[in-house]
Amino acid sequence: MKVFRVTGEIQKPNLQTSFRREVVALKPEHAVERVYTELGSKHRVKRFQIKITNVEEISPEEARSPLIRKLMVGEMGIVK
Repeated sequence: MKVFRVTGEIQKPNLQTSFRREVVALKPEHAVERVYTELGSKHRVKRFQIKITNVEEISPEEARSPLIRKLMVGEMGIVK
């Protein structure tokens, strides 16, 4: 499993905001699909309202989310 950072923006008629999500996935396509799913369920945003600008693979140590960092570092057996 790899860690991906997906950045983009949500464009609703009365709201325009940027986002950055870190997800664990096998491929960049899976990471994008995961972001669409999470944003759609939590914020009631349709897929056409989400504009993804960048998908990049990052190392687990670069992850800002403590949950992802702990999950991936624990999985790989690296203890800090």
